[in-house]
Amino acid sequence: MLFLVKLFPEITIKSRPVRRRFIRQLRKNLRAILGELDSSVSVSGEWDVLEVEFSRNDKALAVLIINKLINTPGISSILQVEKFPLPDMDGILELCKTFFTEALRDKTFAVRCKRKGRHGFKSIDVERIVGGGLNQHTEAAGVKLVNPDVTVNLEIHDEELFLVSNKFPGLGGFPLGCQDSVLSLISGGFDSSVSSYLCIKRGLLTHYCFFNLGGRAHELAVKEVALFLWMKYHSSHRVKFISVPFQGVVEEILTKVKNSQMGVVLKRMMLRAAERVAQELQIQALVTGESVSQVSSQTLPNLAVIDSVCDTMVLRPLSTSDKQQIIDQARAIGTEDFSKDIPEYCGVISVKPTTRARIERIEREESNFDFSVLDEAIENANHQLITKLAEDLMQDATPVDVVSELGNDAILIDIRHPSELELKPLDQSLIGEGVELLQIPFYKLRTTFDSLDRDKRYFLYCDKGMMSKLHAANLSDEGHDNVGVFSPPD
Repeated sequence: MLFLVKLFPEITIKSRPVRRRFIRQLRKNLRAILGELDSSVSVSGEWDVLEVEFSRNDKALAVLIINKLINTPGISSILQVEKFPLPDMDGILELCKTFFTEALRDKTFAVRCKRKGRHGFKSIDVERIVGGGLNQHTEAAGVKLVNPDVTVNLEIHDEELFLVSNKFPGLGGFPLGCQDSVLSLISGGFDSSVSSYLCIKRGLLTHYCFFNLGGRAHELAVKEVALFLWMKYHSSHRVKFISVPFQGVVEEILTKVKNSQMGVVLKRMMLRAAERVAQELQIQALVTGESVSQVSSQTLPNLAVIDSVCDTMVLRPLSTSDKQQIIDQARAIGTEDFSKDIPEYCGVISVKPTTRARIERIEREESNFDFSVLDEAIENANHQLITKLAEDLMQDATPVDVVSELGNDAILIDIRHPSELELKPLDQSLIGEGVELLQIPFYKLRTTFDSLDRDKRYFLYCDKGMMSKLHAANLSDEGHDNVGVFSPPD
């Protein structure tokens, strides 16, 4: 099976050396991502288009590859094609008849041909001859050049002919790794998740910095968001997740800073800490999810006061976006369900917050602050590779029952993300007959489990078992003694 990967247009207008560098980076990224799916997948190409090919006729693998390609930055579109040596015009027509006859039955159609190389004909000649032949020799309803039911797409590259069976839109943007690194201040909410995604899409190597204000449960929720973003959009690179314990800083602000100034002071403390972390990691820019005037701390005067606390560049991809646009974007990228259940901690510490902070007053309030508390929080920050997030959380988790077989009275809960369920449905033969199956995504599990029958026994399932063990441990900590983990034998 063969896919043609088309480059994002902004890559094609770069200078020759820059374009080659971007293409090499994209090719490297695809090899890293797709190689994890199947070792037989090959990625080739150096200039106009990349070819992704694998020998196995496996539809499930093809779906997984398509899903990875459409979520990889730097790609404009993906074409699923059949490749042939370029025949003469009659040969092209015969191949198209074989390939498209059934699809054209009782449908209007148009032929579109893209060509590169030196040939004795033009693209329009191919469209005219093939279109006329298909109209004559198939049961098509006729040619319709504007808004046809079916578009017959052909591509000719030098001495090769490609018949396009499917076309998928790509993510766009630049290949990850061709730009510098940034540190995204992530809270797990709509704004920070979307701003992180926009940086990833632009080719920025995005690390995550989380300020823990809500304890272990909040940390778990945010790590799940970061892990989801990484697995879906930038798993070609290893990035770091830094968790900074900020409860002490918040307590110090609550006791030392006047109420109306608390919000601005908290954001300044976060930027101070993030800048220190960025300097340690040699990262040149910070990313926040702030949008102008969305909340009191995000007015222009307040943002100016907040930014003045650090010398590191602060990027705000959402600065002119409204809340509905941000939520719509979160829904499109798959983070909405995570974010809507995460409480907002930053906005609850101020009553009647200022919207026009003055730097001299803020500095006067901060003079009462014990900065050793901030230093201690930064020193106690936990630096982890994102691949180790779930493993780290498991270290102090409560032990849970793990079974490889389910009884007839057991209830299995598949906690995978809906996109995973669609790509890889659970094999019924793994769980056995008579076992009731529920599908509750892990980000809804905590709020949904309380409504389930406490007299029944539930077992959680995920692909690798790590997240199911972690969530089972959390439910057990909350007093649920009727939950375990299902781990089918290999």
